[in-house]
Parts: sequence; structure tokens; C-alpha cells
Amino acid sequence: MTHWLRSALLLSILLAAAAAAGAREVAPTPPMGWNSWDAYGLTIDEADFKANATELAKLHAYGWTYAVIDEGWYMGNPFGDSLRHRYYAVDAHGLLVPSTKRFPSSADGRGFKAIADWVHAQGLKFGIHIVRGIPKQAVEANLPIAGSDFHAQDAADTANTCPWDDGDYGVRDDAAGQAYYDSMLARYAHWGVDFLKVDCIADHPYRISEIRQIATAIKKTGRPIVLSLSPGPTQLSHAAEIRRYGQMWRISNDVWDGWTFARERPNDDFPMGVRNIFDRLPPWAGQARDGRWPDADMLPFGVLAPHPGWGEPRHSRLTLDEERTQLTLLAIARSPLILGANLTKLDDATRALITNKEIIAVDQRSHGNHPLEHLPTGFEQVRVWVASGKAGERYLAVSNLDDKPLSLQATWQQLGLASGRHAARELWSGHRLQASGRLPIRLPAHGCALYSVE
Repeated sequence: MTHWLRSALLLSILLAAAAAAGAREVAPTPPMGWNSWDAYGLTIDEADFKANATELAKLHAYGWTYAVIDEGWYMGNPFGDSLRHRYYAVDAHGLLVPSTKRFPSSADGRGFKAIADWVHAQGLKFGIHIVRGIPKQAVEANLPIAGSDFHAQDAADTANTCPWDDGDYGVRDDAAGQAYYDSMLARYAHWGVDFLKVDCIADHPYRISEIRQIATAIKKTGRPIVLSLSPGPTQLSHAAEIRRYGQMWRISNDVWDGWTFARERPNDDFPMGVRNIFDRLPPWAGQARDGRWPDADMLPFGVLAPHPGWGEPRHSRLTLDEERTQLTLLAIARSPLILGANLTKLDDATRALITNKEIIAVDQRSHGNHPLEHLPTGFEQVRVWVASGKAGERYLAVSNLDDKPLSLQATWQQLGLASGRHAARELWSGHRLQASGRLPIRLPAHGCALYSVE
């Protein structure tokens, strides 16, 4: 065999391996779905979950796929004023199990398997939330860890607890700790879990040892499970290692339904508003690729009731322009798209937002996404992102951060595209612009436009 043939054969093998690796990605595009937290907080039950998943199935054709039960599914009394009064359900091996009071199909040790099977029958995928660690009551009882000779006290790092959740101890970075997470993920894989959101692990504190243990345990199951890491802001200095283990990681603290929020403590970044995301996403430009997705948190649209994870029951306080701006920003940055609305009360305006196929396509299929660092004079309250699409198509997202409407214009080159005359179409309104050397920009307060540029 000649040297040239050997080189060609080696190249073909490497390309085939790379293609196979890409095909195995758990999340080849940013995950899309619904999470119960914004509308139900700790309180979701089986009937309400199925009602929302039924509505999500009607949106599946647009890409909305994952139905996720957030924190508290193991609490017999989510309104309890202390850990003891929340009545965590824990099995004989120290693993959290669904409260049968709230999820009756989980009785007799079935866990979430019946619900997961039902979700899959709707054409959707099933997810759950956990706070990293091992339940304190499992450690106090020193329960045996399934599939090992270890017990809960061997695995628990009692010196490491979540500063804002009192239910668990941390997990040691040793064989006992790995055995505990292995038993947990084996259980979840048996149930049919497709998406695992793990909290108190990506920041305050950042627990890379437990991230690695959970990712290792997922791999051992052989089941494709998306690993979503919370809360943010994940530090950019952790980007390389967190990409090795998670498919999603939060780049901000919890985002709620406001443009900005006044905070009682100057160093506290909770809650985040839509305006804040414009500052958090740019440092992560270029990281959204290869099955790994910086996560700008959920979309707090529509009705946030009956028991939202923060605040009183309400319709989202975001204006329609602000909702459109948030969704546009997340799409052009290729963030995961996770709905927070109570889907059983979905209004027509919100439905129109989340069923715009062209906006969703930008999130799912664009590339080269990045913000412009230098804009013309007069654009101080404007943010611009650009991206590429198929067959030379370019996308241009322009957002007005000001509290009043704006009217500006710029050349295409000033907006990060090739100079010359371009035609364009605005993807929200469908309005077409004839070929011109300049783009006129007229936006309402906190409004946006997303153009497909020819």
C-alpha cells in the first residue's frame, strides 16, 4: 500500500469515527421542552404533569420534546415548613422515590416507570430534577447502597451541603460515592428517564467531582440521558471541563418574568431579568456546538400558576415585545429552549411565539453565532447577534435595550455582514425588505427584530 493510500485510508477512518461520535451525541441540537418549576414550583402532581405533557405533545411538531418534573417530586408535603415536615420518600437503598400521594402510579416500587412509558407513548421524552447529593435521612439510617458493599455513611460528605437546600449531604469523591450515583442512575435508566437536571452543582458551589460521578454513572447505564447542570452562573473558567460531562449548563442564575429586578442585596444576582441575559451570553459565544449548550434558563411565558417557584400566581409580567426579545436572543445564541408556562392555560399570543418554525430553526440549525462587539455611534442601547444558516443564508438579530422606541439605520457591513445591497425578511412579522445598502431599524422599547438576509 502506498503512503498516499495509507493516508487516505487513515483519513477515512478518522472521518467515519468522527461521524459516528456525532451520531451518538445525546443532544445534537439544543434541547427543547417544558419544565414544571415556573408554574408549579415544588407542587406538581401526576394529574397536572400529564395534563401539561398532553399539551406539550401538541407542540412536538415544532421541536418541543422534553417533559420535565422539577424539584420536589419525592416530597409528601411540599408546603412543609421544615425538612422533617416535607416527608421525603426514600427507598430501602437510600434513593429518592416519587411520593405515592402525588404520583399514585409510582406505588409498589414502580417509581416513574409508568409515567415515563406514558410520556414516551405521546412521542415525548421524560425528565426529572434532583439536587445533587444523598438524602440526609438515608445517611442517618445508614441504608445500604444497591449493587455494592457500601452504606450511605460511606458515601456521604457531611461537611458539604447545598447552601439553599437542606435535604441532602454531598457525595464523596471515592468508590462509595460513585457506587451511590451508579445505583441512582441505574434506577433512573430503568424508569426510562431521558433528561436529568441536577441542581446545586454548576455554581455556588461548583462540584466538579459530583458532575464527573453523575456523568460516569449515566455512561454506565448505556441509556442516552441529557445531563443539565444548574444553577448559574457557571464560570467561564470551567468551560472546558464542564463541556466534557454535561450537555447543558446554566450561564445565569434563575431568570424570571421581568426586564430587570431591584435586588435587596447588591451582590445577589437572583432573580435575573431578560436584560441581564444580554450580558451573560456573549462570553459563551462559540461554546454552543457539538452537542454542548450554554443554557440561558427557562422561558417564563404565559400563566405562571398555580404555585410558581418564585412569587405569587400570575400571568407573566413580561410584555409581548419582551417575550419575543428573550426568545430571539436564546435562539440566536443557540440556548436550550425550555418553556415555563402552565401549558393547560396557554394563551394565543404565547402559542404564536413558541410555534414560529423559522425562529426555532435559528436555534436548532444555525452556526457561527456571535454578538457584534463594535457598533456604530447611536447604537449604545442596541445589541446585535449574527449567525449563518443553510446555503449562505445569514441571520441578524437586533434588540433594543432602551426603555423607549428607537429609529436608526446602518449599513450591512456595520452590522457584521458583507457590504453591498441585500434583501431581507423579518422572521417574526414576515415583512420583506427590498435590496438596499442600509437597514432601517425601528423597534419598540425592549423590542427586537430577527432578519434572514439574502
